[in-house]
Amino acid sequence: MTAVDYTVIVVYLAGMLALGWWGMRRTSSTSDFLVAGRRLGPLMYSGTMAAIVLGGASTIGGVGLGYQYGLSGAWMVIAIGLGLLALSVFFSARIARLKVYTVSQMLDLRYGGSSGLISGIVMWAYTLMLAVTSTIAYATIFDVIFGLDRVVAIVLGGAIVVCYSTLGGMWSITLTDMVQFVVKTVGVLLLLLPIAVVKAGGFDAMKAELPHGYFSPMGIGGQTVFTYVLIYSFGMLIGQDIWQRVFTARDDRVARLGGTAAGTYCLAYAVAGAVIGTAARVLYPKLGAPDDAFATIVKDALPVGVKGLVLAAALSAVMSTSSGALIACATVANNDIWARMRGRTLRTAGASHDEIGGNRVFILIMGVAVIGISVVLNDVVEALTVAYNMLVGGLLMPILGGLLWKRGTGAGALASVGVGGLTVIALMGWKGILANEPIYFGLLASLVAYVAVSLATKPTDAAILDVWRRRLAGEPATPTSETTSPATAGA
Repeated sequence: MTAVDYTVIVVYLAGMLALGWWGMRRTSSTSDFLVAGRRLGPLMYSGTMAAIVLGGASTIGGVGLGYQYGLSGAWMVIAIGLGLLALSVFFSARIARLKVYTVSQMLDLRYGGSSGLISGIVMWAYTLMLAVTSTIAYATIFDVIFGLDRVVAIVLGGAIVVCYSTLGGMWSITLTDMVQFVVKTVGVLLLLLPIAVVKAGGFDAMKAELPHGYFSPMGIGGQTVFTYVLIYSFGMLIGQDIWQRVFTARDDRVARLGGTAAGTYCLAYAVAGAVIGTAARVLYPKLGAPDDAFATIVKDALPVGVKGLVLAAALSAVMSTSSGALIACATVANNDIWARMRGRTLRTAGASHDEIGGNRVFILIMGVAVIGISVVLNDVVEALTVAYNMLVGGLLMPILGGLLWKRGTGAGALASVGVGGLTVIALMGWKGILANEPIYFGLLASLVAYVAVSLATKPTDAAILDVWRRRLAGEPATPTSETTSPATAGA
């Protein structure tokens, strides 16, 4: 590292704080703070969506998987891209038209206010652990850059994200994510990828040096690919951090086309990471751990200045996911858990006073909690697996069922969340956190419970379904429906 590299990184970090201040000046309502006023156009929407889904796991972890398995190491990030494409093409327009702030509010709107609190707790746990795993990644990056102690690195990186997120909420995060998207694209796709391939001697030399399995599209194993799709592709469909970005779209078309562009970008990013990892395997065949591949190739293979930019790109990847998970965690904690426990809703609270201050306090509280947990937690992979298993096993069926099956009921949704979540927890305790069985059988149990209980209970009230259909169609609900339907309490 040279003075030029350090300067690039320090300027980048200072720029993030400056954008946080600028975002605060653009924030004048709850809608501005939580969903950027629902007015992002296609360019900013697609850039920020790609930024949040491609975090440290996709960058450092994606290169590590390429180092370990070759080109098939791209499958984890490919699964993320496929999930984002499915969300954008099939569901994003309807989700955007609901004009809610959280996934739990969508469930209340669909089922009549019967499952919001428990689903909010599950979603809060998922977003909290997602923010923690992103924050832990600062230790690796700041150790490479400054040689900082693990705790100091986590506190420094986490404090910067908490600061700009607290200042301006989603507007600050949107502005910083757009810059992070550009830095990530230049640093990883336009600089590190071609330099790594050239340093490794080109694709012909890489094929001659490595076993044939490194260039097989399924070298990582079919079961692993299937599990990635179940966890990450379906996780993209229902995560609060992803939905909250969908809510920022200006209209249906932006949500659909911008999200499709972001999903396509993810596929390219997946291949790039795997290729970089494969090149690192040629250059450094005896690394201690696959996840060291990214930092090693950046330190040894890149020229002055470029090294700083690529490390800034790694910081961009981690910060974008961390900030998105943090505001999602705080939004759920405040509006789906705390407000409900106090007998309030986002709509009734917003009718009497500005909620920006309350949401800002919750971001600060959740940010301090995330930093504290990150300091004492070491196993990132297990934490992320627990988060995604709980999310997908507990909430996938009630959410997709609510969007696709009109016979689904609130009782069925509650049963699905409970049975699926408990099955996942029990099997993780029995088979191990990293086993495949928890997500397989958790999803099956959740599906059976949702369908069986929905069919065995009274159909959802017609007034509730009427409000739901109108919102899905982008129409205003009738006055009668709004006063008689409990679903609108969480809207």
